[in-house]
Formats: sequence, structure tokens, C-alpha cells
Amino acid sequence: MVIDGVPCDAQSGRVFERDSPGHRGKVVGVWPAGGPADAALAISAARRAFDDGPWPRMSGAERSTILHRVAAGILADLDELALIECLETGKPLSQARGEIGYCADLWTYAAGQCRGLEGDTHNSIGENRLGLVLREPAGVVGIITPWNFPFIIVSERVPWALGAGCTVVVKPSEFTSGTTIRLAEIALQAGLPPGVFNVITGYGPEVGQVLAEDPRVDVLAFTGSVRVGTALASIAAGGVKRVGLELGGKGPQIVFADADLEAAADGIAYGVYHNAGQCCISGSRLIVANAIRPALLERLLDISRRLPFGDPLGATTRFGAMVSQQHTEKVSSYVAAGVAEGAELLLGGDMVDAKSGNFFAPTVFDRVRPDMRIAQEEIFGPVLATIGFDTPEEAVALANGTPFGLSASVWSRDLETAIQTTRKLRAGRCWINSVIDGTPELPIGGYKKSGTGRELGRYGFDEYSQFKGLHMTLGRGQPWFEH
Repeated sequence: MVIDGVPCDAQSGRVFERDSPGHRGKVVGVWPAGGPADAALAISAARRAFDDGPWPRMSGAERSTILHRVAAGILADLDELALIECLETGKPLSQARGEIGYCADLWTYAAGQCRGLEGDTHNSIGENRLGLVLREPAGVVGIITPWNFPFIIVSERVPWALGAGCTVVVKPSEFTSGTTIRLAEIALQAGLPPGVFNVITGYGPEVGQVLAEDPRVDVLAFTGSVRVGTALASIAAGGVKRVGLELGGKGPQIVFADADLEAAADGIAYGVYHNAGQCCISGSRLIVANAIRPALLERLLDISRRLPFGDPLGATTRFGAMVSQQHTEKVSSYVAAGVAEGAELLLGGDMVDAKSGNFFAPTVFDRVRPDMRIAQEEIFGPVLATIGFDTPEEAVALANGTPFGLSASVWSRDLETAIQTTRKLRAGRCWINSVIDGTPELPIGGYKKSGTGRELGRYGFDEYSQFKGLHMTLGRGQPWFEH
């Protein structure tokens, strides 16, 4: 772990092992199994660094310089970071390389923006009155990240928290601790003061929950399941702690009859199979105009059959392993539920090459009813549920007809149709004629049960800032009591 700028083991001496999900029986990581005492140490270090250390008092220019150095360090270690990410998550090495490069861009963007963080002035509230709105760092931030995109999600939060002047304690998933620890080491090498970026490893109930409970943590940012997110928010509410949540999704991909079917089929495949479907913004529901449904499914099934998947280290692999055997079995149970409820299984539905790793075949359902479990619940696997529609109003109603609202795609050559549809969708991240696209400039976050708060862009800094109203009287004010 990394606590107060020093690498350390768990006080108990316990460790846990990470087996590669794409290489059966191969141990690729051994990490400290931290406990509540380790979490308390990390929080103490972050608290001291915030209350007494130089980081919150540095100029934006000084913080920016260090964050730029972190971005450079990420690029310098790209190959190592990508390999760790590939082996621990099971995603293809080529995908991991692309993600690490994108994360360097996230740090670069935050580094540039943190020089321009500002408050506000009010010069028209009276002749002898002046108002200022001061932006201040929120304090110590606890960040809990999941296993599917560990390096991206920590890089979507930490640079914004640091840029705002906060200190952080990060708890990565026990499945994927390696790249987060490495990132903290890169940040220290870049000149980040000790205690500003701490990493604790271990299991959620023993380590992560402490971040919600401890009153010395001012902000909690959690990415993961609705079940865990709501439990942590309930704990944090006892201390009136600010909470940001990015939770589940059931992303619709709406395809109108005038869409470019070749482009749509390719995008739909990417949207549901990217990261083996283990993606909160996965396009896991295909909501397609009935007039083009057979033609689109024919193209999609052709892509699905030819998709190169297997060994994450393979040069041509586009579809790697599931994170664990247990999760693979959970995805399989959803397929069984879909069949039992009457959906038509067109392709896949099975585990593949189980002797080598946790692999699950590309899976496509048709004739799905909106009330089926595979249409309502987040499967988190490479399973597509297809639902037909006849009118734009029906498409929007189907898209909005789940408890989630994290992402949505619209496929149409008619820009007016596409824009008007996205305006009616209750989702925090929308795409037109693409899917799972992103840039540091645009905010991300959820509607409904998909979460609260926004990350990235200039809005991301607000999540980690406090705003103080300062009212000044110029000259002598009107006396309240006349002598």
C-alpha cells in the first residue's frame, strides 16, 4: 500500500492473491489485505496533509506543474501499466494500452484546468457592499473504485480532487489493485507531497466502509453497484458527508430506420462486447425500429460470430476474459432467466474454453419484453437484449423504462431526430451515431439509480470544492442602534 508517501504492508501481515482471469491458475498479484487500522492510518495521513501540509495552499500553477508531471510519468510507464491492467482485469492488452494513454490525457486536462479554478464577484449589491464567492478545497476525499476500469476510474477522480486542492485516500477493488498502487508511486515521483495521495488495499467491509464512517473524511466518491453504493451513502449520511455515486446502467441503443446499418451494427457490437460487457455504460439494450430489425440483427450476428476473443495477451484479441468465475456464473444465470421468460436466444449463452480462463461467448437475445429481467437488470456481461419499436415515442419510453440512466446511444442519419430523441432521454451521457466515447471536457454521471454528482470537465472540480460567500461592507454601515 502507499500511506503518507511510504510503501507499506498491512499491519496484520495478511495478503491476498489475484489470479489472472484470462490464464487459469496463474497468480499475477499479491497485495496487502488491509484492515480498519490501515484505513485509519491512511485517513490520518491525508488529514494531516490537508490541514497542515503545503498542497491545499499551493498556487494553481504549482499544483498544475506536478499534475503535468504525473501525466508524463503515466506515458513513460504505459507498457508496464497496460500489462498490469491486462493481467488483473482480463481485458485485451491492446485495449489496456489505449486506456492508459487516455488516462494520461485526463491528468493533462485536469492539470491545465486547475490553474483557472475561480469563484465569483458581485459588484452590484449596493454602493457600499461587495460580495465574493470563494472556491476552497473540500478536504479529505475517500475514493472507492471498481475492478472493470480501475485505471480510468481512478484517473477520472483523483486529478480533479487534487487539482481542487484536496487530499485523497483511494481504495481499489481487491481484484485490481496493481495499477492504482503504481499510479500513487508515479505521483510521488512527480513531486506530490507525502500524504496527499494514499492507497489502501483490501476488502470493502474491512477497508472501504471506513471511508464512509470516519468523520475525518469530508467527501466520499464511490463507483460500483447500486446495492453497495446506497449502503455506503446511508452510512455517510450519519455524518452528513458529501457523497458522489456512479452506479449501474442499462444503456439503450436506439436505432431508427434511417440509420447507417453497417455503422450501427459495428457500434452495437462494440457497445455490448467492449470489456466483455463489464462496463457500466455498456449498450446492453438494442431498441430497434421493427422495419429494419431483421437486417440489423443479420449484420450484428455476423460480427458477433467473427469477433476475435480469447487470451488477453493475444495481438488480435478484441474480447477478453470475465473478472472471475463467480461473475461468469452470474452472467450465465441471467441467460437462463432470459430463456425461461420466453426470450429468443439467437447466439451464444455459454461459457467458452473454461480450462483456459473465464470466457463467455457473445450473446444476443431477440423478442425481449421490457419487463424481463434481461431488459431491466444490469447483467454486466456480453449479453444483448433486443426490443422492437414502431414510433419515436415508443422508443423513448422503452429507453427510459428502467431504474437506470447512465448512458444512451441514438443511431440516425437525421440530426433533428437524433437530437430531439437525446433531449428526451434521462441519461447523463448520450451519444449520437457512436457509443462508449469520451473526452475529459464533457461531464459524466447518472440520472435516477445510476448515481449522483458529475465527474470530468469543469463541473468535476465542483464535486471537490466548497464555496464560501464573503460579504464586505465598504466604509461605515448604517447603525442598527442609534445612541
